Amino acid sequence: MRAISLLFHDVHETSPDESGFRSAAANRYKLQLADFDAQLDGVAEVRSDAPIVALEMVAGSAPRNPADAGNPPFLITVDDGGVSYHTIIADRLERRGWRGHCFVSTDLIGQPGFLDADQIRDLDARGHVIGSHSASHPPRFSTLAFDDIVREWTRSCETLEDILGHDVEVASVPGGYFSSAVASAARAAGIRVLFTSEPIISVQPGPDCTLVGRFTVRRGDPADAAQRFVMPAPWARSGAWVSWNAKGLVKPLLGSSYMRVADWVSS
Repeated sequence: MRAISLLFHDVHETSPDESGFRSAAANRYKLQLADFDAQLDGVAEVRSDAPIVALEMVAGSAPRNPADAGNPPFLITVDDGGVSYHTIIADRLERRGWRGHCFVSTDLIGQPGFLDADQIRDLDARGHVIGSHSASHPPRFSTLAFDDIVREWTRSCETLEDILGHDVEVASVPGGYFSSAVASAARAAGIRVLFTSEPIISVQPGPDCTLVGRFTVRRGDPADAAQRFVMPAPWARSGAWVSWNAKGLVKPLLGSSYMRVADWVSS
């Protein structure tokens, strides 16, 4: 099974502080509204099919446009639970008949810049997938003790289930800090599909969760970045794979200093 998942974060009109986490490192992932529109326009130029949703993909029931039968299906995901998913992103997707996945760090629900419970319910009713992005968004998720990872997933899913009134079975790994223990803990919390930040298109069914990689679109990326990611040619995605693996070498070396260095580089 193959799928191309796009990873966005917050979108803003005038200031990155409008939505989501407030730091120089977080701002590297936030797009100005015109840039976000350009990315979606680029995708629509090369794909006539609509993005699918995770559980349909796993079940094999996602609708596909015959004209795109030769391409892997694509998905749109947005991390952190910033308020811009409700105020900007959802409307932009719905104008095209698209729906996305909104992954929420539940300890931040109702805080300035983040979604509140009513907005989460509204997005769910409109067909967007609400999923967990952990409870507190720990800075180095995979380094936590296993029981603490289970508690993060469980607490987050229970909070969302209380808001929505139905099971939450989809999640994304905060900060890209994935490990086999993270997947095992997610399954213990009832999660069936887990999105990582590894830029691969192979969907990996496993004993714990089905793992889905993602291609990140950041501030400063070319306007056709998302378009290239969803094209059939593998070379269009090779740069993302190289960058991801280089970062994977640096993160363990810097340890807890990684985010401070990222803040410094971004400032």
